[in-house]
This record gives sequence, structure tokens and C-alpha cells, in this order.
Amino acid sequence: MQTTFSILFYPRGNDIDKNGYAPIYARITVNGKRSEFSIRRKVQLTRWNSDAGKIRGTTPDVRELNKYLLSIELKINKIQEQLSENNILITAEKIKNVYLGKNSNQKMLLAIFQEHNDQVNELIGKDFSAGTVERYKTAMKHVTDYILKEYQVKDIPVREVDLKFITGFEYYLKTTRNCAHNSAIKYITNFKKIIRIAYANDWISKDPFIHWKAKLKIVDREFLTSDEIQRIVEKDFSTDRLNQVKDIFIFSCFTGLAYADVKKLTKNDIVIGIDGQNWIKTKRTKTDTRSNIPILSIPQAIIDKYEVHQESLDTELLLPVLSNQKMNAYLKEIADLCEINKNLTFHLARHTFATTVTLTNGVPIESVSKMLGHKSLRTTQHYAKIIDKKVSEDMNALRLKMDAIEQNNAKKSINQ
Repeated sequence: MQTTFSILFYPRGNDIDKNGYAPIYARITVNGKRSEFSIRRKVQLTRWNSDAGKIRGTTPDVRELNKYLLSIELKINKIQEQLSENNILITAEKIKNVYLGKNSNQKMLLAIFQEHNDQVNELIGKDFSAGTVERYKTAMKHVTDYILKEYQVKDIPVREVDLKFITGFEYYLKTTRNCAHNSAIKYITNFKKIIRIAYANDWISKDPFIHWKAKLKIVDREFLTSDEIQRIVEKDFSTDRLNQVKDIFIFSCFTGLAYADVKKLTKNDIVIGIDGQNWIKTKRTKTDTRSNIPILSIPQAIIDKYEVHQESLDTELLLPVLSNQKMNAYLKEIADLCEINKNLTFHLARHTFATTVTLTNGVPIESVSKMLGHKSLRTTQHYAKIIDKKVSEDMNALRLKMDAIEQNNAKKSINQ
């Protein structure tokens, strides 16, 4: 029996989005029986040429999409020819499955992502922090939602990820998910690791990220001034919870430790340093790098204060640290009560240590970097730039004052 075979591309009119775009489908027909699949591209219905089975126009994006349609047609024709040459019973469904890789050991993107996340989850506390694992989970959720929104499927073959997918995902994060630039880049970087795994295992033939370039934007981090620190230190709050949060926050301002590192501190992390004074020696949760910090008088007083706190007595923990959510909520109250017009978060204490407490007081940047547990001095240098900016602002203010004095003296000379 002679086999009839045809391929047709068409936009599905009942799936039009709010911008007038409809998904394009490929329809394979063999002996009158059809099988269809989405090619994961969209087109405006008004631009579709039904007779030619392609898009009207000559713009670069139109030419690129029409070229893509032709490439699909050529691949499907080749599959049909190969099945015919091998005397395999040809059906529309079989051709579609071969094209989509359903008859091979082809790897699916989200399946790889999930396998990676499961492995990372098992390594919490060994090779990865809980925060890192959570970021990978969030990144996978964003990729999952993007695939569902853009391609109307639950998963795609990893070989389908190309530069268009990556740039589309970036646009989705910044628009639909309303992510800031740096947040979007970090999620894409998490996703990039999954693609690199696929490339290393030969599940894909080339790295689609090779032409994707993105840089994080430098963000000026807020920090407290000496006056603002003093206001918090001297403020006596009416509730124990606010005084407790204040103490832990000030402790971080004078040690530079992040929330996760303060929370896990134990009495064993306090050692006698080379100078005979108490030091904190601990590994950062985020990077697993060591932080060596001499304890100044203010944080030492806070340690002594909570030495007999019930939580310290019941556990080996050095300080009674509340959850990060509660700490940040109470810090908002503290900011209001101390009349500090800044977004007071626990992490702001780390920035304050790097700027106001150390660099501003002449501590060498290499020492600050070691205390902060930075892997690279470049990370610490950003704080030095902030200090330079502050010096520039202060000197400009001084320059204006001196100019005003000179102008005033000049007027007096003229009047005399």
C-alpha cells in the first residue's frame, strides 16, 4: 500500500494571547491520520500566510522564523525517508515521537534540574548551604513556570535550550516575575549550571550559553554612620525582644558576621588569638571560607551579657538569635524608634562593619577582607569604593563652605 505523507504548519487560533500571538503547531499526516505538536514559537495571526504555510514579511525576525519552520520540515522529511528505507511501519505518531526524541534516551531539562537539586539537597552542611539549595529550587520553579507559559508543556528536551530560550527566560524574569537585574542574572546563572552538566555529559552537542553575556550591576549598599550606630547603642527599648534584637544586630556591626554565621556561633568558636585577646574563628555558611575576627569591647560585652541567658545555658550557642524574618521585622521597629531613615535589615550590619567600623577607621582592606571571609579581594574593594564616594561627598561639602567664605571675604574687601 502506498503511503501518503504531508506536513502542515498552522497557528492555533483558540490559544491567542493578549498581544494577538498564537502558538504555531506542526501537523504530520500519514495515510489520513494526523499527529500534531507545538514548535514552541508564536506568530501574530494577521501575519500568517495560510496558503504558503509561513509568515508574511521580510524582516530579520520573520526570516529567522520561516527558516526555523523549513528546518523542522527538512528534519521530519528525513525521518520519514529513514523509516521508509528501513521498512519500518510509518505512522504520523511514530514520526512525531522520533522528531521529539521520545524514542531515544534523550534527556529532559527539568528532569536533569530535579536530579541536580536532589543531589545538592543531600549535601546540605557538607558542600552546600541551605540557602544555596533554596536558590536552586527557586530557579527551577522559574524555569518550570517559563516553559509552561511560553511553550504550553510541562518539560522540554534539554537539546531544545538555545540562546532564544535563555534570552526569553531573562525577559520573563524581569517582566512577568518582576525580578531586579541582579536577581534575574543570578537565577540564570543557577540554570546555566544545569546546562553545563548536560554539555559535560554529552546530552547536548554545544553550549547555548557561549554567546550569552551578562554582568551584575554594582549596587551601592547602605550602611549605618557612626552617629546612627550610637543612636541604636544608646537607645533603651521598653521591650526585651527589641533590646535583644538590638544587641545581636550591634554584635554583627562590630564583627561583620552574616545572620547565618551569628546564629550558628558556639562557645567553641571563641578562641585566644595571637595577641592574647578573644577572637572569633568560624567558617562562613555561604562560602565555607574561614573568618578570623578579633573581638572588640562592644561585642565582648554583648557576649558576656548573654552568657547566662537561658538559651545559652541550654545549648552551646553563643547568642539567642531569633529567626531571620523576626529579626528583620523588629529591626524596622528599631529604625523607626531611632529615627533612622534606612532600610534596616540584619545584613546591613555586615556592610556597616566593612565601611564605618573598619575601612573608615583605617583598617587595611586586606585585613577587612580576611575578617569578612571573602574569597576575593575584589569583593571587598566595592566597600572601598563606597568610602571613596563618601570622602568625595564630604570634600565637596567642605569645598562649598570654603567657597562661600572666600566670596564673603571678597565682598567685605570691596565694601571697604
